[in-house]
Amino acid sequence: MNRQAQGVVLLLLGGAVLKASLTDVYLRYVKEGLQPFLIAAGAVLVVTAVFTFVHDLRQQKQSSHEHGPAVGWLLVLPVLGLLLVAPPALGAFAAGQAGTALSSQAISDYPPLPPGDPAKISILEYASRAVHDNGTSIGGRTVRMSGFVIPGPDGEPMLARMILSCCAADGRPIKLGMTGNAPVDLPADTWIEVTGGYTAKAGTDPVNGERIPYVDVHTWTPIEAPRNQYQ
Repeated sequence: MNRQAQGVVLLLLGGAVLKASLTDVYLRYVKEGLQPFLIAAGAVLVVTAVFTFVHDLRQQKQSSHEHGPAVGWLLVLPVLGLLLVAPPALGAFAAGQAGTALSSQAISDYPPLPPGDPAKISILEYASRAVHDNGTSIGGRTVRMSGFVIPGPDGEPMLARMILSCCAADGRPIKLGMTGNAPVDLPADTWIEVTGGYTAKAGTDPVNGERIPYVDVHTWTPIEAPRNQYQ
């Protein structure tokens, strides 16, 4: 692969990174806070590609050029994949293959729930309060949260959300069982918004043996998948 070809690969890669990071596509790969770093990395790659082209043009008068193995062109394939194919965010299949990320061994002290009725919180916050202090900080409050449906070990639908430490490669699910007016016969990966309250009912994750809390569902509504599907 000569310098011009290397420049093409750098330009394509930088362009792909910029395209993903300047749209919502990057949210399918990494956490939202990493966007500035992705933009900077993409810009550096594009600038490097430009300098590579300029340097090569200055060397055109030379009688010979450096060539590398043709297999180097295979580097273009993943770049084209990033440009042409946008994979979906991790969903029900990934959640079903991993154990819940919530450990019952953690100890936490929670502030009061947000004002309003119902209080809008995340699945992670509800699950943490339900497991770590047995719902004491939830009390009799009504909460509202959103997530996608996954099939539970007993065939009953569960509510889930994927959390990231850095990127999709380390995505782990937070799972909630549903009781009360829980939905039935919903396809996996259906996004719903649930309103309900705390219940002491709990189950065990068959993947890693951790405790899975439940929510007592009062109402539920199908919704569109949010812009950022990870927590």
